[in-house]
Amino acid sequence: MSNTEHHDYFGAKLGMWLFLFTELLLFGGLFLLYAVYFKRYPEEFAAGGRQLDWVLGTVNTLILLTSSLFAAMAVTAVQRSEQRRSMALIGGTVLCAAGFLVIKYVEWSAKISHGIYPGAERLKSGDPGESVFFGLYYLTTGLHGLHVLIGGILLVWIAVKVKNGAVTADNGILLENGALYWHLVDLIWIFIFPLYYLML
Repeated sequence: MSNTEHHDYFGAKLGMWLFLFTELLLFGGLFLLYAVYFKRYPEEFAAGGRQLDWVLGTVNTLILLTSSLFAAMAVTAVQRSEQRRSMALIGGTVLCAAGFLVIKYVEWSAKISHGIYPGAERLKSGDPGESVFFGLYYLTTGLHGLHVLIGGILLVWIAVKVKNGAVTADNGILLENGALYWHLVDLIWIFIFPLYYLML
């Protein structure tokens, strides 16, 4: 790797880490907001958490963990010049992303059909703590779901680059950064899952 290539690689990596840091600040703010309101409404948050489907939450957790494994293996495959294997692993990651979003759609649809959504009469007439819980739930999981969607689209674009030979063992920073982004998406869900689905 030449000196110029080294600087380009370092710059791209640093830029990605700075971007990920801003994403952590965004979700960190939501988690801080959660902590403030949880202290105020502990019983209502626990009651709200019991209304969520922990089985679906667990399945989605396993899906994202599997997808992160696929993403890491895709990076290794590119580094070994295994183009087809890398594309297959990226495809597996994207399929996991789609599966996660489908489950989230099913979950949201069930809640909405039962009148549990921001602004619903059921929440307006109930305890304010429950309304706050579900407001934060929809905001946090919705924002996370958007990141899953963006990550899936990004990985499809990277897979095309791998197929076209633009991403190789000597020039794999695009896939590495894409995998880093995906690992962040996974990490954020690891915090969301217990906060909302495993309330006692």
